[in-house]
Amino acid sequence: MKKFRVALLANLKKNAPHFEGMSEDQWADLDSERTVNALVEAIRAGGHTCEFLEGDVTILDTVRKFKPDICFNICEGHYGDAREAQVPAILEMLRIPYTGSKVLTLALALEKGMTKRILSYHELPTPPFQVFERVDEPLSEEMTFPLFVKPSREGTGMGVSAKSIVHNEAELREQVEFIIKKYHQTALVERYIRGREITVGVVGNLVGPVARRLPVDEGAPRIQAGLRFLPPMEVDLQPFEDSDIVYSNRLKVDLADQLNYLCPAPLDEDVVDDLNWYTAAVFRVTGALDVSRVDFRLDADNNWEPYILEINPLPGLSPGISDLVIEAEADGISHTELVNMILDTALKRYGMI
Repeated sequence: MKKFRVALLANLKKNAPHFEGMSEDQWADLDSERTVNALVEAIRAGGHTCEFLEGDVTILDTVRKFKPDICFNICEGHYGDAREAQVPAILEMLRIPYTGSKVLTLALALEKGMTKRILSYHELPTPPFQVFERVDEPLSEEMTFPLFVKPSREGTGMGVSAKSIVHNEAELREQVEFIIKKYHQTALVERYIRGREITVGVVGNLVGPVARRLPVDEGAPRIQAGLRFLPPMEVDLQPFEDSDIVYSNRLKVDLADQLNYLCPAPLDEDVVDDLNWYTAAVFRVTGALDVSRVDFRLDADNNWEPYILEINPLPGLSPGISDLVIEAEADGISHTELVNMILDTALKRYGMI
């Protein structure tokens, strides 16, 4: 197999800028040296040349100096409401291939409210929602308590805690104000779905005809060829229910190695089928490429019906910790194999192999 010169583009926590007024979890979604080194070694194990480049303003010079055939991109970015799309935009300008979704999809998926508008337009099941730019905006009539409040443009459970579930106007206003002031962005408020949180990872790209919406006929063929669905994963929050009844930033970052991950999640085969179908649909309508993870809630108050929460087109790849990695391992795919599977998917998309 042909070997390539690969630049791993990422944002290390230790290289992140610091500024006055930043929150203590500002850089929670950036990567550790351990993760970056593991990715570099995985790509090298695939027979390729690989070096890490920091995905900041220096990338304009370093990537042209390194002259990669392709970049393996996991950059989260530092500033701006479309920060995950900034490095890919630079790569587009330089006409350098890269793994994963393109500029528009990354900008869209980071803005949860915009993603949910797309899902709603395509008639995909997502909880009713409202985006708050100001604390005193009137609550829409369709929004009934309890509600869930979180930042519009953050990942890794940032801004999410037990207080995110609000039961009345006073709690709602307090939490919306907290999000707007702490994270300097709009607050996404959606109907709280009491139930199980499931995530489904996928590697590949859709082939064949692509539908705009799910077919009205439930018996129609499901278009999902080209995608490799990983086993669904559920996090067992029961040991932490006294302090964390939701999958919070504290659990995702501080206690990640203490969590009990159920993978494959104990689900009926028809439920897994539906989750995979919805995952393919979200992948399709957001324009995702190569790899993604879609998060769901199964509604305990409505026959465990699945609701789509969001898509993450830049899922974490930390060995032994990240959801996608755990799902792959449950399917017999090692971390090294997963990384090279994503790389090969992108190389095929560009017609390089």
